[in-house]
Amino acid sequence: MIKTSASLLACDLADISGELSRCKAANVDWIHFDVMDGAFVDQITYGSPVLKCVRRATDMFLDVHLMVNDPASQIKFFAEAGADLISFHLESRSDARKTLELIRSFGVKSALAVKPGTPIEEAFPLVELCDMVLVMTVEPGFGGQGFIPECMDKIKAVRTEIQKNGYKCELEIDGGAKLNNTADIVAAGADVIVAGSAVFGGDIAANVKGFHEVFKEGAAKAAWSK
Repeated sequence: MIKTSASLLACDLADISGELSRCKAANVDWIHFDVMDGAFVDQITYGSPVLKCVRRATDMFLDVHLMVNDPASQIKFFAEAGADLISFHLESRSDARKTLELIRSFGVKSALAVKPGTPIEEAFPLVELCDMVLVMTVEPGFGGQGFIPECMDKIKAVRTEIQKNGYKCELEIDGGAKLNNTADIVAAGADVIVAGSAVFGGDIAANVKGFHEVFKEGAAKAAWSK
């Protein structure tokens, strides 16, 4: 099943509880929680205390994306705050293998994120430790960017690696997913789609319904999903 992961960065932050309720009512699958430290990326967002509040407000699956220089130092805090899955960047300073193992030691699903400019093959030796691979399809740090077309080949390459080795691993994309390109993204191999403004801009229920329709279109064209 193709999943939506709604990025809270694009929601009305003055009404997070209400936005979470509307997401659940609209059949959003996951909530995407972007953590930026002002060093790995320019922006600063929010930390584990905010995630703890989000966890109290919803029982939805919390998909935490760490865009930080030293993710290993933060795993404990976000795991204890209620993350269901934690992704961090291959390009960070932390040892990727040890960090994936650390995430799993807390009973949390582990994921590795890869920036657009990094050869995706650098992640392949670590996929066996991943519950998910996150292919960034925009440069991390800012919402509202357009999908980078060259990333489509990276999505296909990760899907091929997962299928070839029989890994029980999901493939998430983050950045620029809209109703007019998501069917192709799904056909290429993605099965979790992060969307911010495309979910929260306007009628959430109508937006999510639109995504579910294009998911079916993309899955029908995807050899990997059959």
